[in-house]
Amino acid sequence: MRKRRDHDYAAGPGLVAGPRPVSQRQLRVGEELRHVLAQLLRPGELRDPALRDANVTVTEVRVSPDLRNATAFVMPLAGGNADEIMAGLRRCAPFLKSRVARTVELRQAPNIKFAFDDAFDNAARISALLARPEVERDLGPADPGSAPAADPEPDDPAG
Repeated sequence: MRKRRDHDYAAGPGLVAGPRPVSQRQLRVGEELRHVLAQLLRPGELRDPALRDANVTVTEVRVSPDLRNATAFVMPLAGGNADEIMAGLRRCAPFLKSRVARTVELRQAPNIKFAFDDAFDNAARISALLARPEVERDLGPADPGSAPAADPEPDDPAG
């Protein structure tokens, strides 16, 4: 019998196959890793010059289905020295893996890869787009003359 792969997963009969949904265990392990990494990345905890005084926020940790690889999405507070901090995190990844292995009870500690979290930048960009006058005009209330007549409330006993 053939092994099911991520791309083989189908949600049911007649539905299009897609990637396998994230399991509850992956979410739980990812959240535990996020907490441990947040504790390890506090200012003054690491000896690396780029990370010694850096405030780093771990926003999310995604774990592979086999729990052997993890991607930690991080963002330096105030966004300063992002390239230097990311280089420092890559240098410290083996050390952080060993510290995680001592703290989290897993059969095998996951390899940790760090990625810059650009979700806040995307949210700011979308917010700026929605604040533009031409978009506000399109999203604004409809012209009162062209609005359909209001129907009475469905819960209204008089209607």
